[in-house]
Amino acid sequence: MELTDTHCHIFLPEFDNDRAEVIDRAIGNGVTRFFLPNVDISTAGGLLEVADRWPMNCFPMMGLHPTSVNGDYEKELAGIEKCLDTSTFFGIGEVGIDLYWDQAWLDQQVEAFIVQLGWAANRNLPVIIHVRNSYNETINTILRLGLSGLRGIFHCFTGNLDQAKEVIGMGFFLGIGGVATFKNGGLDKVLPHVDPGNIVLETDSPYLAPVPHRGKRNEPSFLTLIAIRVAEIYGTSPEKIAQLTTHNSKTLFGV
Repeated sequence: MELTDTHCHIFLPEFDNDRAEVIDRAIGNGVTRFFLPNVDISTAGGLLEVADRWPMNCFPMMGLHPTSVNGDYEKELAGIEKCLDTSTFFGIGEVGIDLYWDQAWLDQQVEAFIVQLGWAANRNLPVIIHVRNSYNETINTILRLGLSGLRGIFHCFTGNLDQAKEVIGMGFFLGIGGVATFKNGGLDKVLPHVDPGNIVLETDSPYLAPVPHRGKRNEPSFLTLIAIRVAEIYGTSPEKIAQLTTHNSKTLFGV
């Protein structure tokens, strides 16, 4: 069973003591490809170090996370754009709008999101979109720009069926992670009505660990648990879900 973790942060300090073991454990469980979305300029160096050490497995992406947007966001964006110009990346991310923690920087988050959507379109790269308490703001921003050929993933999708259809209709995949294993996660009501050709799998490590590890550090090897649960929801085999979602990831990222 070959699996692809389309969203994990294994370059963060939570993995500094056992990163190699975590990656080996994932590969041993069939998770052989890891797409790494950046957080902000302070994490870019560590991200590239991990990608350089495991070039056949780890594929870096570059962007400014919405919760890192503040009064210095233009300086952050300038640094991130410089990284884009000097290294190879496989996507723009993660970017978006997050109104869960703080709404004080909404205007700046929207501006940063617009800039980075433009990068994705101009560089022909997929964009990894973070949406938290901001579905309408996010969708309206994308639709207002009307950028041709924009594609990517709505990371950690937890919306309803109408929202899922809207996202898919715009040409995006749904990123399905540990929430699919939660008792009241809600995805068991949505996914049966969504063609699995429109989803990819992710862990968001070290966050959002699936059951039975909920509340603990997440890691890419746990993607097998997500695949098993998604297969149960669809009434098919984990191997089939692994095949479909890995194919989707290869279509999206081109590798």
